[in-house]
Amino acid sequence: MKFTTLLAGAAALFSSEAIATSLTYRVEAHERACFYANAKNNKEKIAFYFAVQSGGSFDIDYEVADPNGKIVLSGEKERQGDFAFTAQVVGDYSFCFSNQMSTFTEKYVDLDIAVESEPRAELPSKQGASQEQTNKLEESVYKISGQLSTISRNQKYFRTRENRNFATVTSTENRIINFSMIQSFLVICMAGLQVFVVRFFFQGARKGYV
Repeated sequence: MKFTTLLAGAAALFSSEAIATSLTYRVEAHERACFYANAKNNKEKIAFYFAVQSGGSFDIDYEVADPNGKIVLSGEKERQGDFAFTAQVVGDYSFCFSNQMSTFTEKYVDLDIAVESEPRAELPSKQGASQEQTNKLEESVYKISGQLSTISRNQKYFRTRENRNFATVTSTENRIINFSMIQSFLVICMAGLQVFVVRFFFQGARKGYV
């Protein structure tokens, strides 16, 4: 079992704290790898995304637990997942991946964990500006933020599809090459067998003639 602590970078949006980590990890066969994200306050929003990029059938077991060991999310033989939940307990949340079902195959997993505080700070208002104008500006900014998040998720989805399709093409090419080599070997064997049979018939005919 391997445990890994996430190296997190902090970003601020309207003074609301957000911590996010994105990485790609190789899970060896029979390995259980765990990552951790810290929730400093109750009611913090935790977003969790993963996708198996390569290896086997592109599936893996996962489990998310709170600091008390209570299972929050879990799944078996999942290819990818995109979840969001609210932290009810302060502390380290564990995000574990298990590849114990694979005998030889290693798997590459894209992982993205974000911890964000829910409260929004008020925008500084310009003197003479109405509250309605400030609210419209704030909503526009958050709308743009949501659209950027959607674009980011779509990019992750297309990257996953591209990697899986590339792995399928590579696997098909390898099978074609292996089949061609086996076919060539069988042709050579059949040619050698035919030569041996023809020589055997001619040698037998000469002996009968003598």
